Amino acid sequence: MYEHHRFEASKGQAPLRVDKFLMNLVENATRNKIQQAAANGNIFVNNIPVKSNYKVKANDVVRVLLEHPPFENIIIPENIPLDIVYEDDQLLVINKPAGLVVHPGHGNYTGTLVNALAYHFENLPMNSSERPGLVHRIDKDTSGLLVVAKTDQAMAFLAKQFEEKTSEREYVALVWGNVAEEEGTVTGYIGRHMKDRMQMSCYDNEEYGKWAVTHYKVLERLGYVTLVSCKLETGRTHQIRVHMKHIGHTLFNDERYGGHLILKGTTFTKYKQFIDNCFKTLPRQALHAKTLGFQHPTTKEFLRFDTEIPQDMMECVEKWRVYSKSHTVEEEN
Repeated sequence: MYEHHRFEASKGQAPLRVDKFLMNLVENATRNKIQQAAANGNIFVNNIPVKSNYKVKANDVVRVLLEHPPFENIIIPENIPLDIVYEDDQLLVINKPAGLVVHPGHGNYTGTLVNALAYHFENLPMNSSERPGLVHRIDKDTSGLLVVAKTDQAMAFLAKQFEEKTSEREYVALVWGNVAEEEGTVTGYIGRHMKDRMQMSCYDNEEYGKWAVTHYKVLERLGYVTLVSCKLETGRTHQIRVHMKHIGHTLFNDERYGGHLILKGTTFTKYKQFIDNCFKTLPRQALHAKTLGFQHPTTKEFLRFDTEIPQDMMECVEKWRVYSKSHTVEEEN
């Protein structure tokens, strides 16, 4: 039997049927398929097979075991172009376009960055999750810089920097609302949302997640939205998206966190049309991994790479510049 999914319920997990629990976590899964898996004895909680009506409790470890290996473990090399910013015998830095999934997973077994890496490079080292070359990751619809290790030495050296928070990562984001402070820091424990398990949330209690720190700075005020720089001190799942929503400034057009709705502005029809045009121009969350810095594993030189904000995001920002100059925007709390 091969493990396809493994989830540990948080300390704050209220009793919830295991089929519902897995539906919230496994992308593209249907309740019927999950219930069938349980009926076939493929769902285990704390190493004991359970039926679909089992109530998951705090700290339970839920696993889905099947007779065939996970499809995401079968890496098919694919000739997908890579925008390589830098390369040597130890590593490469890639500027990932929005829409490219970083590694295979449920529902995305091909067409990922890992499939592209397998085509262009041989014998990349495996990370702790058995994914070749990957030192870190960014979300599918986030664009920007990633470092990829080409040797075991580079993998270990770079992974340690990310773990010890000595790497440099700066993102640019367009967020809803007029951010009050010129700069600030958001902290909290990031873990799964209690109700929507596809989301992450920010908590005050370490029982519910992992400590996360984001430093932000206002770059440009554009009326009902603000362009900000976000520097990561930690690297949690959806960290910037969660932290900015936590302080009331959801990323523009971030559908998963509600940023695809009009969160600030007027009720005028023309304003709604303007927002719709912005969403069409930038059909994703407004987030770009702009700057990446780290110490080289062999030369020990600190390398820093910087990219231009991609065209779709810049066109959206420019629309807001024009709008904010031609319209009077009232301050909103």
